[in-house]
Amino acid sequence: MGRTVEQNVIGTVPLFDALDEQDQTELRGLMSETSLRRGETLFNEGDPGDRLYIVTDGKVKLGHTAPDGRENLLAVLGPGELLGELTLFDPGPRSTTATAVAPTRLLELNHSDLMEFLETRPSLAKHMLKALAQRLRRTNESLADLVFSDVPGRVAKALLDLADRFGETTDEGVHVPHDLTQEELAQLVGASRETVNKSLAEFVSRGWIRLEGRAVLLIDLDRLRRRAR
Repeated sequence: MGRTVEQNVIGTVPLFDALDEQDQTELRGLMSETSLRRGETLFNEGDPGDRLYIVTDGKVKLGHTAPDGRENLLAVLGPGELLGELTLFDPGPRSTTATAVAPTRLLELNHSDLMEFLETRPSLAKHMLKALAQRLRRTNESLADLVFSDVPGRVAKALLDLADRFGETTDEGVHVPHDLTQEELAQLVGASRETVNKSLAEFVSRGWIRLEGRAVLLIDLDRLRRRAR
């Protein structure tokens, strides 16, 4: 991937989209590159964290292990999305485990370099705080979904969210190569695999979706949106 493409990725990240082209170039110069194979871990829950990562290609899942041993999948991130941003302002133990679910490339930026960069750009710090608040608001909305939505509704919403990130429009519908196993998809929804599979089977029988291994074709987006509400 060329440097220009990577700078364009930086400009799509809400934390940094207020930067002009010169500042994006300077910020890119502070970053290093890393790559992961499918199944390779970027960092583990509890590891010391002092840097953020921007996904430039591929997909990364963020997981959390509950005290009783259950695994939860909190998010799947793709190109233009970032992870580990909280440690920029408050370095400390990672709250999740980040694992590649496809071959992935990332840019990384450490805490000390960003703090020095912000010293001469106080307006960027204000912009970043606003972007972080928006992310927190989305997290609160996701928690509300777990409490108030039924499983089929959460499955529909998860499929639509994955489509927004990774979907490609075709003649038949929106093809979504999510790269998740059935168990990972269930963890993302926050329900058992059996219950999620039952919801998926219902959507298939209604003609709303078609399952294609670690991908899904969304055929009737309107019905899925209504079911997600």
